[in-house]
Amino acid sequence: MRIGYGEDSHLLAGGRPLYLCGLEIPSPVGAVAHSDGDAALHALTDALLAAYGLGDIGLLFPDDDPRWRGVRSEVFLREALSRVEALGGRLFQVSLVLTLDRPKLSPHRQALVENLARLLGLPQDRVGLSFKTSEGLFPSHVQARALVLLDG
Repeated sequence: MRIGYGEDSHLLAGGRPLYLCGLEIPSPVGAVAHSDGDAALHALTDALLAAYGLGDIGLLFPDDDPRWRGVRSEVFLREALSRVEALGGRLFQVSLVLTLDRPKLSPHRQALVENLARLLGLPQDRVGLSFKTSEGLFPSHVQARALVLLDG
């Protein structure tokens, strides 16, 4: 068994879309980022890479490379999964914690879990998703922390 941990955070600003877990969430603010800024998928990508000592998202997809400007984070996640699978790894379970003061994510929970399960090739009962607020400490940020468990 292997375990990987990853985290990511982004500043939020008006006039940008908010992507989490591969879905656009209705919101007046979105992530300031080179890619689509999906902190959830960035954290999962880093966790997968960490489990096999493969570096991190910034190493594979540097933010100073124009090829990755505006790219959907599913591309990063698919590449990390492909690299792990090439080494014999098989994703077994994920736990993801999202910290965001606004908008509230609970109305989107089922859609987020379903999309994560689809993207990761896992049954929904192996996708743990928790929501937290920063209690006003970081009102204009989104943070994601991910833990992955793999066979191989």
